[in-house]
Amino acid sequence: MLPFRFRPLLAGVLLATAAASPALGAPAPAAAPTVTAAAAKAAPIQRIDPTFWWVGMKNPKLQLLVHGPGIRAATAALRAYPGVRLDSVQQLASPNYLMLHLTIAPDAQPGRLQLDFKGAKKFSYNYELKQRTTPGDDTKVQGLTQQDFIYFLMPDRFANGDPKNDYIKDMRAPKVARDSMYSRHGGDLAGIEQRFDYFKDLGATALWLTPVVENDMPKASYHGYALTDYYNTDRRYGTTEQYRQFVERAHTSGLKVVHDVVLNHMGSKNYLFLDQPAPDWFNQWPGFTRSNYNASALNDPYGSVLDRKLYNQGWFDTTMPDVNQANPLVSTYLIQNFLWWVEYTGLDAYRIDTFPYSDPKFLMDWGRAMQEEFPLLALFGEAWVGSTAQQAFFARNIFQPVDGFKANLPSVLDFQSSFALHDALKSGNMLKLYESLQGDWLYEDASRNVTFLDNHDVSRFYSVIGEDFARYKMGLAWLLTTRGIPQLYYGTEVLMKNFSNPDGLVRADFPGGFAGDSLNYFKSRPGQPGEAFDYVRKLAQYRKSHAFLHSGKLMQFIPQDGVYVYFRYAPEGTVMVILNGSKEARTLDGARFAERTGGFSSGLEVTTGAVLSNLKSFTVPAATAWVVELR
Repeated sequence: MLPFRFRPLLAGVLLATAAASPALGAPAPAAAPTVTAAAAKAAPIQRIDPTFWWVGMKNPKLQLLVHGPGIRAATAALRAYPGVRLDSVQQLASPNYLMLHLTIAPDAQPGRLQLDFKGAKKFSYNYELKQRTTPGDDTKVQGLTQQDFIYFLMPDRFANGDPKNDYIKDMRAPKVARDSMYSRHGGDLAGIEQRFDYFKDLGATALWLTPVVENDMPKASYHGYALTDYYNTDRRYGTTEQYRQFVERAHTSGLKVVHDVVLNHMGSKNYLFLDQPAPDWFNQWPGFTRSNYNASALNDPYGSVLDRKLYNQGWFDTTMPDVNQANPLVSTYLIQNFLWWVEYTGLDAYRIDTFPYSDPKFLMDWGRAMQEEFPLLALFGEAWVGSTAQQAFFARNIFQPVDGFKANLPSVLDFQSSFALHDALKSGNMLKLYESLQGDWLYEDASRNVTFLDNHDVSRFYSVIGEDFARYKMGLAWLLTTRGIPQLYYGTEVLMKNFSNPDGLVRADFPGGFAGDSLNYFKSRPGQPGEAFDYVRKLAQYRKSHAFLHSGKLMQFIPQDGVYVYFRYAPEGTVMVILNGSKEARTLDGARFAERTGGFSSGLEVTTGAVLSNLKSFTVPAATAWVVELR
């Protein structure tokens, strides 16, 4: 019998014409590329990636990676199937792999391909071609727009809805241990799904989960960024089919799903690393070599080849092998995998981890393939860099190609505006916040960028601003009224706090998501956490129902005396946002804003209901945000 972890992966059926093959064990390490005579004779197929495919894909080519002991010694053939052709069979360096290259005609029908293998013995494998479901279904692959409000969470730390998956015997870290910062805590897909009403009440329209694919690493596997199986959901969250159902139910509930992906590296316990198809599937060094973590090397006109190589080919960490995407077989393997997840689940967006670290040509090929197959699929990348220009370099922009690289990624996470907001709220000088948007001319469309206050890699926003509740509200007001697609990190709405050294401190469990919690913020939020939640909800729900706020044009005025004023406007309405970052009240001369306030005589502050009766002159208290609908 196949090990449990491989059972959900095999969409085909192995048909042995000889005696039953021996039980399959862990893949052999790449350091031992030989294969026993018995294995060569049996040549069982442990798996084929992709695990299944679809007819009707725009790209007719399909690459199948066949894995099994001694499989390279076998020949392979495709039994006659209308519209499908086996173009070639490619041997790889490892004796345990074959690569099959097929072409699927547009008129091919769903069914099962029979692949016949012949070595010392004969056996066959039925590979499934499914009917596509995403085309024509407007509930799938919906993308993201400025109308959306993303709620970002870590599944393991949010809520435990199914205690039965807390202990998975055959995984390397099988148990939960909530008293350990780096262990699994037991959150899962069921726990998130049971809180759909909570997200909707808050005003969120999309859920971004840290990676849900299998991360069967012995340590710190809770974060998900060292994947060990490209085609399987981590069973501690739920099965792969349960994840597909999760996406479907989220859509039924009016919530979109953002799928977090890693292109640059994998976990060192991934079967592809333990039993490497070929040495050039990974960026290899004589000894362990880290990335220099500095994207400036990629477009520095005076930069060295060594710095570029270290950035793109150095490893992100000791347990995260760097994938060689310059290898066409690896590139195709990854592209097919991420097409597979979209078609299989109908997810709406990809957030791409460590985006700039990948091979530049591969990034262009990957982005082109995603957008050609799924035009509405949203894509936004993590480009944690040091300037607006460098950030814009990795999104669609006005730049000329650099060394053949021209970004086709629609948008990025807007680290620059987040950093500027932190500085503005701590110093009272709002100019950097203004300037972070002034640089939007570098982008094709900066309104696609995802704005945020904090995330799982940085200190929590409420701690960064010294637990100042007035400035907390200023930050939320900015997040929900500026251009772009806002993202809120779980718990920010109830004042969760801490600093990111170590990272685990900002990845604490959501209060009430686990049995025995002394606080349950899903049910009751006394004091300031409740006031914070209500403030976010009021602004988010208002934003959701007023198109001129979430999708209107933006006009900003250069800050003066610590006061930043900007407008979101459309023919249907206008909102004036005032952020007074100074320690004193400021009286503003309304005549300065006449080009946007002309025709209006008063306004309503949308979070308090207070009336601003005079637009010619008004006084804004210290450390205060006003969001004023003009009337």
